Amino acid sequence: MTAPAQLVTRFAPSPTGFLHLGHAHAALLAWRAAREAGGRFLLRIEDIDSTRCRPEFTEAILEDLCWLGLDWDGPVRVQSRHMADYERTLSALRQRNLLYPCFCTRGEIAREIAASASAPHGPDGPLYPGICLRLSAARVEARLAQGEPHALRLNMSRGLRCLDQPLSFEDAVRGRVVCDPARFGDVVLARKEIPASYHLCVTHDDARDGVTMVTRGDDLLPATDLHRLLQALMNWPEPRYAHHRLLADAAGRRLSKRDGAPTLRDLRASGATPAEIRSLAGWPD
Repeated sequence: MTAPAQLVTRFAPSPTGFLHLGHAHAALLAWRAAREAGGRFLLRIEDIDSTRCRPEFTEAILEDLCWLGLDWDGPVRVQSRHMADYERTLSALRQRNLLYPCFCTRGEIAREIAASASAPHGPDGPLYPGICLRLSAARVEARLAQGEPHALRLNMSRGLRCLDQPLSFEDAVRGRVVCDPARFGDVVLARKEIPASYHLCVTHDDARDGVTMVTRGDDLLPATDLHRLLQALMNWPEPRYAHHRLLADAAGRRLSKRDGAPTLRDLRASGATPAEIRSLAGWPD
């Protein structure tokens, strides 16, 4: 009889600001799940977006987690140090003709969508209308040879044809969930300023690190459809998922950096203890 796989969870913040109570809730959920099961808890810094991520926030994340009483197993994976890993994945998808270059500006895409009588929408807004998918091979080669800036998009219809069965995933709250990755359209997996997308990096790293349960906010539930497609295309294992509630303020708004949610270091400066923060984050001792 095969022994059950060790539970491996992770916390993967982006260093675009200081941690707040919502982050503490997410980190504690993953940490406790691993520790109570005798498993492993990993820490990953998702800093691919060099336009927004800052090293001082990475240092602050490590400091806040230690102050909160969390420990992790193995070295911290900092995504920006492993760009070659993501380029290899992009190369594998290109070799299977599952990616295509997109030279469109945001303005060109917006005008094409505005001119359409019924532009389809997905979880992230209007879907890409396929402008560059219609370019001839000769035209694509000419624009690439000229060094024209471009993104790499997933050819969704071609990717779906690679599947031999429908996709689904197991969620701790919702049970078995059927996926519909087509609703994302031809998503961008790389662009000039961000050479690998969140979707590609997170699925790559979860597979590489042997993560068996992905715990994250339920705002990312729709993205799991796309992640399952990438896992299937790359023959990566399927983890279980636990999409948890998002903490909200007194007005019912989800806690976020953008809306100025109180940071852990602000709360610490006001005299809060780690035990009090854990309680406020929904995890009393």
